[in-house]
Amino acid sequence: MPDLLGDTITDAVISTLRDTEDARLAELLPALVRHVHAFVREVGLTQQEWARAVDFLTRTGQLCTPARQEFILLSDVLGVTMLVDALGNERPAAATQNSVMGPYFRDDRPRRPDGADISEGVPGSPLFFEGLVLDHRGAPVAGAGVDVWHSDADGHYDIELPDRTDPAMRALFRTDEAGRFTFRSIRPSSYPIPGDGTVGELMRSTGRPLMRPAHVHLLIEAPGFQRVTTMLFPSDDPYLDVDPVFGVKESLIAAYESHEPGTGPYRAHSEGPYTVLRHTFVLEPAPEA
Repeated sequence: MPDLLGDTITDAVISTLRDTEDARLAELLPALVRHVHAFVREVGLTQQEWARAVDFLTRTGQLCTPARQEFILLSDVLGVTMLVDALGNERPAAATQNSVMGPYFRDDRPRRPDGADISEGVPGSPLFFEGLVLDHRGAPVAGAGVDVWHSDADGHYDIELPDRTDPAMRALFRTDEAGRFTFRSIRPSSYPIPGDGTVGELMRSTGRPLMRPAHVHLLIEAPGFQRVTTMLFPSDDPYLDVDPVFGVKESLIAAYESHEPGTGPYRAHSEGPYTVLRHTFVLEPAPEA
């Protein structure tokens, strides 16, 4: 074993990977080693700084549970999640753009008929949603599955509400022959990402806010089309420009129309103020096998 110095250790480490059988892993690992070693050289990383980094990563892992994934949150706030998503979901400008799924999707969401109230009694200002799903040529996509989920008026999802076990503010819909789906719920609110762990430490040390802008999550699937995981953000939200997970895109900012009691298209269905959200989603064909 030769003396491994600062200018030779990188090649030495990469040489130990030459028998990697998986072709993709054989491509990824040497690149990872080169980039990590280049970072250490560029910043002149000290032993004390490396020890602090190891401690940070160790504590990040220790925070992870079936209900909490601090490493995914770390990936989110460093922009890695959105970068991976962007590279894997490049679409024409006219197509609906992807955004991060987030940690609150549930497989046990209920199937609801068109026009259903999915708030399940959670208090909040009424929201009436009108969606239209089209293909890239402008034709309606019938029978598309549309998952919807969002927070309540205080920024909490159903799994965060005490003493609640049944799903709320989430449902699976199917588009009709015209590609439409509608539902009623409550207007979501902006909310902070978890700040009590290592990611919170990082955010505070860099002076970044924890608040995410309000949004409605949607996941749309239809045979023959690319799956879309996206969100719709209100155009008047004060946190659009500082989303800590970089999920906001210009095409996903929507007008949340506010109406006073007794006015607007749903005046007969709400005794107080309410919001109407309309949006058209455009799907791209799935790549041929």
